[in-house]
Amino acid sequence: MARTKKMQADGEGSSTLQTPNKKANRTPSPSPSPSAGRSREPPTPETERPAGPLSVVLTALDRDVVKVNNANATELKNACDDAVKRYLSRPELFKQIHLHTDVRLGLGWLSVFVAAGTAFYGYKVDFEKSKPVVSIGLVVYIFLTIVQTLYAYFVEGNTVFVGKRKTFSKRVSPFSHLLSVTRSSNHQIITERIHLTSSTKSASHLSQKPSVASPSNSPSYQLAVTYVRSTNGGKSLLAKGRTKAAQTYSAFFDDQGTMDQEAFERWVGELVEQGMDGKLA
Repeated sequence: MARTKKMQADGEGSSTLQTPNKKANRTPSPSPSPSAGRSREPPTPETERPAGPLSVVLTALDRDVVKVNNANATELKNACDDAVKRYLSRPELFKQIHLHTDVRLGLGWLSVFVAAGTAFYGYKVDFEKSKPVVSIGLVVYIFLTIVQTLYAYFVEGNTVFVGKRKTFSKRVSPFSHLLSVTRSSNHQIITERIHLTSSTKSASHLSQKPSVASPSNSPSYQLAVTYVRSTNGGKSLLAKGRTKAAQTYSAFFDDQGTMDQEAFERWVGELVEQGMDGKLA
């Protein structure tokens, strides 16, 4: 009996000693922080921004060597304009819209057909009889030529690139447990439109005192970007930006006239992404 009571007492003592250890080994579960809850919120079309030009990785094999006469400002500007078109019209970025080119080509071909038809009619018909028709053809030809010139000057202007891109928003529906039809109706198509104009700023605009030609006073390439991001067929505006910057041609061309396309594309990409972020300048 004494031995049994002693074993029971030892068992009670050991149980009382093990109880604090169990409590001590317990670690409180971390409470969810407010920031963690906010980080799990699904992005909305207003907050998510599509990939910009700087996200496109290009290698030297993707570019052809561009070399121009660095003493000719027109060739320098044309080389930069072509580089902008090649860079932004890549499949990962924007689809170039050729509306201005199509309009000018249409007016040009129409004027050619009018001139050719008028000349052919005047050749086949007697001069006195063909005078009214030839006069009308001449007036129509002059009118089309004037319209083409006015369109290129006032409408197209200094436009170098017009692009458009459509993407699906990555927003997650809160009713994802419902039918797939219901989930698909929550996806929205985001439409992006971009418009770039370019011009050459002479050194006289930068410095009033003429001096010897140098990289510091060389002509500059000015680029203006207008960006619009919308949804619902353009009814809901998500973002809008307008930026402008200028850089000397000597920053992109060496003494031999070879273009540093990587530096130029980086400069253009930064300017475009500023517009995509909604910056106004």
